[in-house]
Amino acid sequence: MTYIRICIATAVMFFSTFLFGPVAEAGHCTQAGAAGNYGFTLTGWLLLPTGAIPAAAVGRANVDAKGNVTGAEARSVGGGYADETFSGSLSINSDCTGSMTLNFFEVGQPVRTSVLSIVFVDNLQELRMVQKSLTLPNGATIPVVITADAKRIVTED
Repeated sequence: MTYIRICIATAVMFFSTFLFGPVAEAGHCTQAGAAGNYGFTLTGWLLLPTGAIPAAAVGRANVDAKGNVTGAEARSVGGGYADETFSGSLSINSDCTGSMTLNFFEVGQPVRTSVLSIVFVDNLQELRMVQKSLTLPNGATIPVVITADAKRIVTED
């Protein structure tokens, strides 16, 4: 009976450490820690009444220590290509989750606002995103299924 209790206690401690260990490390993500330059790819679908339209993009973004985001992307939606710039804000929680709101422009004209849910991984070296909403300048919303991955760009001085 004692042997069984020791085995159960050991198993509980092992699984508690395995399952809840990362929670003890939470709190290591900060706005300043997320600052840097990132390269990203985006893929997914816009869900229009006429059917789903594929979307893809590559780009580069800069995040400053206050959470301001700026950048540019080359995107293709349904085969239509455009170069765009964007600006907005990133908010990060201590558990490395957060959100980003970006305003996109073509030749200086607003084309959409995107809101994304985010999570930083790999010690703030990578970022995973899923788009929550896409709003056009006229206030219309378009349902989307879009994900993006970003990696910190490391430069040598």
